[in-house]
Amino acid sequence: MLLGFKTELKLNNQQRSLLAQHAGTARHAWNWGLALTKQILDHNQANPDEKIKFPTAIDRPEWLVALVKSEHDWYYQVSKCAPQWALRALSDAWKRCFKKIAKPPNFKKKGKQDSFTLDGSIKIAHQKIKVPVIGWLKTYERLPDGYQPKSVTISKKANRWFISFKMEVEQQTTNKTHDVVGCDLGIKSLATLSTGETFEGSKSYRKYEKNWTDFNT
Repeated sequence: MLLGFKTELKLNNQQRSLLAQHAGTARHAWNWGLALTKQILDHNQANPDEKIKFPTAIDRPEWLVALVKSEHDWYYQVSKCAPQWALRALSDAWKRCFKKIAKPPNFKKKGKQDSFTLDGSIKIAHQKIKVPVIGWLKTYERLPDGYQPKSVTISKKANRWFISFKMEVEQQTTNKTHDVVGCDLGIKSLATLSTGETFEGSKSYRKYEKNWTDFNT
């Protein structure tokens, strides 16, 4: 069973700048990929006999390296995971759109839902977590022990940064501590349990009522 975990990061100014740089690179990759795919869709609609293959999730990272990274050196200052995951998310967004279960993806603006995802060598130690390129990041609360996330998502809300990941945990089963006993209400007996035990009805009540009366007289 997968459980989600999210907590706030305790950062210094240098780390804040590095996270913002990663989020900016992921946003740039998303917007670049979205512009490219929109251009291809427009071309295919206008030229049905000369359609261009719509790029797959595998094509986009390769095109990104060939067309974008060569012109933007700052891509090499962040983890390659950030733009790759952004393009993967864009691919999923287009799939939902083509299946008509979601609207077409939109361009992302700076400062609005800034986030990026990293995978690879991730380590957890008490109140800190180590992620690729960025290194160790402190948290305000203790992190779960004994778990090794395959990926983490770092997001910004207002001026606060958060980290989230999913954990694979075993589903706990509760042991039955009490047997369930069936109960049938009757006329001769007040109740008969599935164990065979009976509780007397009105006659028994009158007997106890008489004893109670005798006791109080």
